[in-house]
Amino acid sequence: MNQIESFPLKQAKQSQAPLPPEITGNLILGVMPDFNRDILSFVTRGRDYGDIVRARFFYVTAYFLYHPADIEYVLSTNAKNFAKSMSLRSNFFQRLVGNGLLTSEGEFWRRQRRLAQPAFHRQRISGYAEVMVGYAERTISSWQQGEERFIDRDMMRLTLEIVVKTLFNSNVAADADRVERVMSELVKPFASQATLKWILDNRLPTRAHRRFHKLAAEIDEIIYRIIGERRSSGRDEGDLLSMLPAAQDEDGGQMTDQQLRDEVITLFLAGQETTALTLSWTWYLLARNSEVEAKFHEEIDQVLKGKAPTIADVPRLKYTEMIVKESMRLYPPGYGVGRGAIEECEIAGLRVPAKTQVFMFQWATQRDPRFFEEPNEFYPDRWTEEFAGRLPKYAYFPFGGGPRVCIGNTFAMMEIILVLATIGQKLRFSLASDHPVEIEPAMSLRPRNGIRVVVKKR
Repeated sequence: MNQIESFPLKQAKQSQAPLPPEITGNLILGVMPDFNRDILSFVTRGRDYGDIVRARFFYVTAYFLYHPADIEYVLSTNAKNFAKSMSLRSNFFQRLVGNGLLTSEGEFWRRQRRLAQPAFHRQRISGYAEVMVGYAERTISSWQQGEERFIDRDMMRLTLEIVVKTLFNSNVAADADRVERVMSELVKPFASQATLKWILDNRLPTRAHRRFHKLAAEIDEIIYRIIGERRSSGRDEGDLLSMLPAAQDEDGGQMTDQQLRDEVITLFLAGQETTALTLSWTWYLLARNSEVEAKFHEEIDQVLKGKAPTIADVPRLKYTEMIVKESMRLYPPGYGVGRGAIEECEIAGLRVPAKTQVFMFQWATQRDPRFFEEPNEFYPDRWTEEFAGRLPKYAYFPFGGGPRVCIGNTFAMMEIILVLATIGQKLRFSLASDHPVEIEPAMSLRPRNGIRVVVKKR
């Protein structure tokens, strides 16, 4: 087992004043500067204060939950009492994703989920395996021995092409460059959400506010054009967008163009960014761990025997799946999830008033030494059936959980495994020696200055 980098933790300030009687969790005050300076270190350090920690951001009180049982209560057991967090109701986020599956609530969300679910049935998505493999092969076809590349950029481009094909078919291939440029700019403001600038940019017509809305309008132009073309043709192009306009609820109702737009944006973000980041961090971890990389290559050679992977090979690539699970444990693309209490409730004996914000961090809980031995080590072999069976359910939740678990989790896992197997069959990577890798927690867990690698043919 090889040690990966451990990030220094900044000491949070703990209040010495007695807490109100209804509060039993520890209180961290003055959190804004520390939180914004290093979010991941801050939330990890918060775990040292207990399983439930209270923090204050300006006028907002929030609770950080670290124990799987409490996380399960919020995401699953009592999910009906928790709405999406304030951060997902910000002006920027609402403008970007609208009222799609990620942000909608109540009966409207349940209706949208029912309408979208058939598009993700296993039989439907299995038809995309050939697309994923073909695009991965095309991506690396011109890569040369000894060439240096930013693997994160390559994975972003690859998953963009896959999502454009599977979501929109080939009709918008010409828009791929434009979509990639605009989307990369749209997510940048989310790197510093707990700041005064973020609040002002969301609420006032600042330069950043106007720029964000202009970029969002560019994406709208592309998506509404595609929706219009698809409605007028009425053909099933074999992509996800073909299913959504035709989906009917029990009362015969269908999605409006606005609803389709919101769902397409949501699926685009989930289908491209998070998948690309998991692939990028996995290549990074493999490049740092030669023993794991050797076992990975041994498996794909034995299973594939030189042929391109297919959907039938996915369940046979068991060690590859273990690598992906471990990568998503250490570098979950969505490193935190938030909810807001609708009505007053109780979590582990702690009274939680209505409207209280509650946050759970995959980054911290999935690195908790109570549940993962040597938690900062990249050790895919830990993911045996026995280990997974005794692990508390919400000690590991990279796709969220409960009724709002990611609708595309099966799609994503299939794509990640197939892309790893396709590329790993022919290439391996080493890290460029003069390029340090740093983490930037924006909307997702990104490498701040990219991951530069040296291509080595096998």
